[in-house]
Amino acid sequence: MTPRLRAGLVLVAALAFGISPVFTQGFKGYDKSQFPILIADPAILPAGYAFSIWGLIYLWLFAHAAFGLWKRAGDANWDRVRLPLLGSLGIGAIWLAVAVRSPFWASVLITLMAAGALVALVRAPARPDRWLLLAPVAIYAGWLSAATGVSWGVLLAGFGVMPDTGAALVMLTLVLALALAMQFRLRRAPEYGITVIWALAAIIARQGADNPVISGFAALAILLVGGAALRAGSSGSAGTGGFTPPDPRGIFGPR
Repeated sequence: MTPRLRAGLVLVAALAFGISPVFTQGFKGYDKSQFPILIADPAILPAGYAFSIWGLIYLWLFAHAAFGLWKRAGDANWDRVRLPLLGSLGIGAIWLAVAVRSPFWASVLITLMAAGALVALVRAPARPDRWLLLAPVAIYAGWLSAATGVSWGVLLAGFGVMPDTGAALVMLTLVLALALAMQFRLRRAPEYGITVIWALAAIIARQGADNPVISGFAALAILLVGGAALRAGSSGSAGTGGFTPPDPRGIFGPR
């Protein structure tokens, strides 16, 4: 498989992923009737507004894929990101269709999606195409890291494996551990941690004072991940590949 073919397949997968909600309109999370234990409001669920980030993710990944095929088809830095990202996006294209039928298999698939996105993120360099290579992959991986924890937390509680708050605490602990490990490794990608914080803040917004244990733990997680992301941004500004303004010459110039 040539690099150009891989680039083309990533574009096709990004398109399929982005239009997949059209075919599953009305999906607002797992149907409570799919679980043997009815939990009116699972403790790990974020507020509904948090899911609006998917619009940004879809558009940014499409821009990433289109630019990658147009201007960076043969670039080795881009090409090593493509296979794991392709696998993740390919699974993502069918995820909603699975989620409306089986929360268990949806949880398995979103775990695989997150794994592919994280591998792609580890392989993505910050320069010279930070805003079209690293950044979109980072927010995608960050959101999937949190969403995977949410999916398994709802599943564990809904099937009675653990109490609702206990399941939420276990999964939030795992999300926190993963986010810190990734953010400390990827000092060039504070966007990853910022996206995890977006999800954690939405959990606080939904749970609030009704579940102070979960809200308090999520707040602690925000402080820890925020510190790691801030350190990442500071390291980058010191010259290790963090936030830099996009250079039109680097984006549109020949490569």
